[in-house]
Amino acid sequence: MTVTVEPSIFSIVNYDANEIAEVANEMLKLLGMGSKNLTIEVDETVAMSRVIATAGDPIVVHVLSSAFENLKSPLSFSADNARLSLGRGLLRVRDRQSGNFDDAPLDDALSIVESAVWETYCVGRLVKLGLKVHKQRWHYNFRNRHGFNDATDRQFEQIWNADNLDWSQLMEISRNCAT
Repeated sequence: MTVTVEPSIFSIVNYDANEIAEVANEMLKLLGMGSKNLTIEVDETVAMSRVIATAGDPIVVHVLSSAFENLKSPLSFSADNARLSLGRGLLRVRDRQSGNFDDAPLDDALSIVESAVWETYCVGRLVKLGLKVHKQRWHYNFRNRHGFNDATDRQFEQIWNADNLDWSQLMEISRNCAT
C-alpha cells in the first residue's frame, strides 16, 4: 500500500503531507482497504469543502482544502476533519467496488439530493466505526434536501443506522421522504 499526497509541500494552507498520509493510512485500515494504493490531491487554492473519489489503482481522492481544515483555526489542518472527509470518499469507493452501486453517478455527477443521501449513509457507518461527528449537522443537511417533516426524519434515521444498502435502496428511501 502506498499513499501519495500532492502537493508534497503546501504554500497556502498549513498542512503537512506526511500528517495527511498518516491519517489516510489509518482510514484505509479502519475501512478494510489497507492493501489499496491511494493518491490524495489537495487543491489548496479553493476554500471549499468537497471530496471527489475515483476507484482505480491507485484510488484518487481530490480534496478541496477546507475539507481538511480546522474550523477554529483557519488554514490549519484538522486530523478529525481529514478522517471524516477521507472516510466518506473511501466509503463511496468501497461501495462502488462492491457492485451494489454500479448504477450510481460518478462523484462529480451526483445531484445535491443524491449526495446528501449517500453522505448520510457514509457518515452513519463512520460513526459505527468510532469517528466522532455532530449528527445534527448531517441531519440538517439531509432535511435541507428532503424537507422538514416527520417522514424525512424517519428516512434519515433509517439511512443513518443502515449497514448494507445498495444504490437503488438509498434512492428509494430518498423518494419516500415526502410521504
